[in-house]
Amino acid sequence: MIDTTGARSMSHVRRFDHVGITVADLDVVTAFFVALGLEVEGRAFVEGEFLETVCGIPDSRTEIVMLKSPDGGARLELARFVRPESVPGSPAAMANELGLRNVSFEVNDLQAAVDWAASEGYGLVGGIGEYEGAWRMAYVRGPEGIIVSLAQRIG
Repeated sequence: MIDTTGARSMSHVRRFDHVGITVADLDVVTAFFVALGLEVEGRAFVEGEFLETVCGIPDSRTEIVMLKSPDGGARLELARFVRPESVPGSPAAMANELGLRNVSFEVNDLQAAVDWAASEGYGLVGGIGEYEGAWRMAYVRGPEGIIVSLAQRIG
């Protein structure tokens, strides 16, 4: 396999597994994504040597909820740190701020999804845009400032 620099590289990735988001209120954020259409795959506390080794935080404990898309493909892990307390992020971050800026879902009816989000108190970041007659898309500012990209195939 050739990468974009022209150097030879080996693919280490077998498949996409999940995206993880650290949140303060696990119940509120979980409810938002379940109402959007994701399904809870499991919920558990994680602590001990494994977590401390992987995240590099001694004496840490998290509670996680794993969500899956209806097609069983992509998964979303929501994690709330019990120990140590979470460090606040920037809930008003825009798409050009470095770091994870959005999690994206294909929806059946973009306007219905946007209307539902608005009825729950989650507004648009910008507006609804159309890309080359193939997609309509919008960013919604979800719970805890998470930008949720909603896209509907139209072409």
